[in-house]
Amino acid sequence: MSKEIIVVGGGAAGMMASIAAGEQGASVKLLEPNERLGKKLNITGKGRCNVTNHADLETLLANIPRNGKFLYSALSRFGSQDTMAFFEGLGVALKVERGERVFPVSDRAFDVSAALERRLKALRVTLLRERAESLLTEENAVQGVKTDRGIRKADAVILATGGVSYPATGSTGEGHRMAAEAGHTITPLQGSLVPLREKGNLCARMQGLSLRNVRLTVFESGKKIYTDFGELVFTHFGLSGPLVLSASAHMRRFDRKEYRLEIDLKPALDEQTLDKRLLSDFEKYANHDFCNALDDLLPQKLIPVLVEQTGIPPHQKVHEITREQRRALLQQLKHFSIAVAGPRPVTEAIVTSGGVKVSEVNPTTMESKLVKGLYFAGEILDTDAYTGGFNLQIAWSTGRAAGLAAATKQEGERP
Repeated sequence: MSKEIIVVGGGAAGMMASIAAGEQGASVKLLEPNERLGKKLNITGKGRCNVTNHADLETLLANIPRNGKFLYSALSRFGSQDTMAFFEGLGVALKVERGERVFPVSDRAFDVSAALERRLKALRVTLLRERAESLLTEENAVQGVKTDRGIRKADAVILATGGVSYPATGSTGEGHRMAAEAGHTITPLQGSLVPLREKGNLCARMQGLSLRNVRLTVFESGKKIYTDFGELVFTHFGLSGPLVLSASAHMRRFDRKEYRLEIDLKPALDEQTLDKRLLSDFEKYANHDFCNALDDLLPQKLIPVLVEQTGIPPHQKVHEITREQRRALLQQLKHFSIAVAGPRPVTEAIVTSGGVKVSEVNPTTMESKLVKGLYFAGEILDTDAYTGGFNLQIAWSTGRAAGLAAATKQEGERP
């Protein structure tokens, strides 16, 4: 007789878990109250879906700063190459872009979720538009789920409810509550890949300005901990954009560390070359006010703020600027500094850091060590990674592991 399995949550991990269990012949019910599956999946990668990262196991683990060791087994059995083969087998053509990021050739996230939905239908997975309210357990073993429509009995339950970021997509923390009620420890939930708040109002004065091709460096209590190149945007509260979101994943100790960002506005030019460029511009604008001599070099919104930071009077004539003042301008262009007050709320984060404590979960099967027949997959677990497709790979790998184990575990086997 086939095993009865309930998967709670129809995101990336939940759909993969349902498919893996269905492929083993299990009878699977997928609970998802949203009007459609993969709601968060469909907005990842700016609606393009960064499916995975074309990386080997060592690189995958290096990009998972939190509890990567726990994921070794799941990633080694279903890594990025397996993910790519899986989706190409479902008819989704893939391409590899800068940073080994993998996207659908169509640049449409919906093609990824649609392929998963087709596979669920082919495997006769039952989709129930119901909200799970609590786990049914007896003598430390799962018996099913109580939903807003009644009782659903099962041999195994897989919680794949996501984190608490993007609550509009259905990630409300309900899974963490159910896991805690079952006896699990939930480590503190906070944002990872999250916009940053500034101390002061430099960014607010440049609100809406987007800078491409700049270099961002993060300092933790004066020590350089991260640097990367890309795009950022100034906002009314501070900074956002791909470069800032990636950097934020390295800033994990706001409670006891000070963080500062430095922006190299002209990373393609070393200081000597940039100084020559300044001399050339100064010659061209010799009789202009300093504040009107930077139009060739910088976007309009940035000029008043940068001029203020140099300490050079804005209406000083360019031909009067000293070598020391020019050095101060050069310093700002290469090391424009912003003090960070902290991250934005977790609800604005792309992923959640924190979750079900991994020492209470079997790393091979994703089964609870406390409750027999209870499994976890995806962002509900206390793991998170940097940007570039790594977080989705965690969802695919843990979903696969949980689905396979839930469908094939024999009675009497230890979690």
